[in-house]
Amino acid sequence: MKSEEIIKHLGPLAPLAGKWKGDSGIDTSRIHSKETVTKYREEALFTPIGPVHNGPQELYGLRYSMTAWPLDSEDAFHEELGYWLWDKGNGQVLRSFMVPRGVVVNAGGCVKEGDKSFRLEAKCGSETYGVMSNKFLDDTYKTKSYDVDVVIHDEGKFSYKQDTQLWIPVNQAIFHHTDENTLEKV
Repeated sequence: MKSEEIIKHLGPLAPLAGKWKGDSGIDTSRIHSKETVTKYREEALFTPIGPVHNGPQELYGLRYSMTAWPLDSEDAFHEELGYWLWDKGNGQVLRSFMVPRGVVVNAGGCVKEGDKSFRLEAKCGSETYGVMSNKFLDDTYKTKSYDVDVVIHDEGKFSYKQDTQLWIPVNQAIFHHTDENTLEKV
């Protein structure tokens, strides 16, 4: 099936197909046990795929890759590879991705076909929308939950705000690693 035909089946994800750039990102994270704010730029590519059949379930989606760089550096500090999927039959959007730190996230949420904003969530230990980490991160910066709020704007832009809640045993506390940006289609 051609990309143009697949896009017709992407529901609320259809506007995301294509290449995107944004340079107004704000990352709040922990570096060497200190809360740090990094302003960043990013590029994302969303390529239509589908249909994908799981028995009677039919998914259409976007294969995606994203890379982020601090505004003052040519060295990337974050990358993701994964899929955004639309399950029209169950009214669900799924975001499945991996970061090269050994973390895998499968987030999801109820979304209507025409929605321009939605929230996806994943919880550590969930058998459906969950988070898994490598052994080192599970012992030192355990991801307890992940959520992302997405807004698709009418003028060829989309925004996101995400919160990755990390349990840090040495501090006996949850740290909110947050990222947000607005990207424009190029």
